[in-house]
Amino acid sequence: MAEKQPGSPQDDHPSGSSPAVRPDQIQQLVDTCREAKHFSYCPYSSFPVGAAVLTWDGKVFSGCNVENASYPLAVCAERTAIQKAVSEGYTRFRAMAVASNKQEAFVAPCGACRQVLREFGKEWDVYLTKPDGSYIVKTLEELLPYCFGPEDLKTP
Repeated sequence: MAEKQPGSPQDDHPSGSSPAVRPDQIQQLVDTCREAKHFSYCPYSSFPVGAAVLTWDGKVFSGCNVENASYPLAVCAERTAIQKAVSEGYTRFRAMAVASNKQEAFVAPCGACRQVLREFGKEWDVYLTKPDGSYIVKTLEELLPYCFGPEDLKTP
């Protein structure tokens, strides 16, 4: 059964942060997001993106961007991966990796995706990759400082 837990994702770990991601899990995330990129439906931007998210217990979900002729209805790879995981009952995440075909810079989630990721905590890692498999790692809090999250909706 899935790992859905009551309360906010931060409540499940004393420090609010995820345990360390192992090197083999990082490689799996990088490989999976690079593979997911090949399934992108991006006839308008020609900018394929793949993402892979690691759940707290080690399961990986992938996603790709899916564009639409009505541009605002497009869905980013990061949100696709998160929605696939959540639709199967997973709400606690340790890391995500994102891939595109950009050669000169590491690809990063857009602002909307950063906010969606933030819904599930701010202390997890995001691996920003290049097509050659190289990556850098940032915490979600580094990518979205001074963020708004579920705990901000709680009344004192």
